[in-house]
This record gives sequence, C-alpha cells and structure tokens, in this order.
Amino acid sequence: MQKNVILAVIGALAVVLLVWAAAFARPYVLHGSEIDPPVPAPPIQLSRADGSGFDLAARQGRVALIFFGYTSCPDICPTTLADMKRVKAGLGSQAEAADFVFITVDPQRDTPEHTQSYVAGFNPGFIGLSGTEDQLQPVWKAYGVFREVQPGATALGYLVDHSTRSYLIDADGNLRLTYAYGTPVEDIVKDIRYLLKEGER
Repeated sequence: MQKNVILAVIGALAVVLLVWAAAFARPYVLHGSEIDPPVPAPPIQLSRADGSGFDLAARQGRVALIFFGYTSCPDICPTTLADMKRVKAGLGSQAEAADFVFITVDPQRDTPEHTQSYVAGFNPGFIGLSGTEDQLQPVWKAYGVFREVQPGATALGYLVDHSTRSYLIDADGNLRLTYAYGTPVEDIVKDIRYLLKEGER
C-alpha cells in the first residue's frame, strides 16, 4: 500500500514537472503589433541640441523606443513620455542598452534645444530630435506618421493632430513592433528585455 502511495506521488510530481517544463519551453509572444517579418527601420538622421547629429543606423546594438509628438501637446505626448520614463525605470540596468527617442511633429516651434529640454524634464537620458520640415517630412512619411496643424485661438497658439503609436527598433536595426497609445508599461518592458536578450545571441 505504502509503495503504491509513493509511486502515485512520484507520478504526480512527474506530471507537474512536465507541465512546468512545457510552460517554460513556449516561445515568447511579443506584445503590441508585431512587424513579421521584421523590416529594416527607416533611417533617422536629425539634429540634436548640442549640434551633433543623431543617426539611428549608427546605433545598432541598442534597442530604441521612438515616439513622434510635440512639446506643446496638452495630453497624449506628456502621458506617453511619462510611460516611457516608467519603462526606462522598469528596465533597471538594462536601460543602458536602450534609447528613448522623441521626434517632433512641430518643427516651427520645437527647435532641437527646446525639444531636448522638454524630454529631459521626464528623464535626462531621453533624446529629443528636431530639424527643418524638409528634414522631418521623409522621416514622418517613412514611419507612417500622420500630422496636421489645427489653427485656432488657444493659449498654445495652435494644436497639431498626430498619430500616437510608439515604435520599437531591435538591436539589429529592425522595426519589430509598434504600440498603441496606452499599452501597459509592463508589456513594453518585457518586450525590450526580450529583444535585448535576443541581441546577445
């Protein structure tokens, strides 16, 4: 009788171990909207506040989370940057291998200096980019960014309607994911951790 009980316990443990192994053997499922197969990220070459240039292609080996917005935005942009701040904090030391990039859709008001000052208010390590409209237009188009100036008598002068997705570039320079506005911070953190680990292979 005791032998049967022992065998039953061993069998139950074996089943638990098999279930546990199967769970951990499942492939990781990325969150957001996956670009499958991945495509090379469209080039980004824009001005930084210190006068240097930012070249996305030259930063391979790093993951980049990119958002297009403007510094006078009353709602979506500050909320998204606050979420990016939480993503960076959630990554801990791994954040050193990730870039957090904000590109203006309002070059008439957002100089490189003003854009960098704005994003630094959320995190000093964030990268704010601007340029002329002629420089920015190809970038907006390549990333499918919608932008439309809405003139009006507001305290801000005018508003800019714009798309609200964020873009995640992997360490090989491929566009891998886009995220809808309001995607849980934890999901983005998990995806970046996965892509950083993937880049080490």
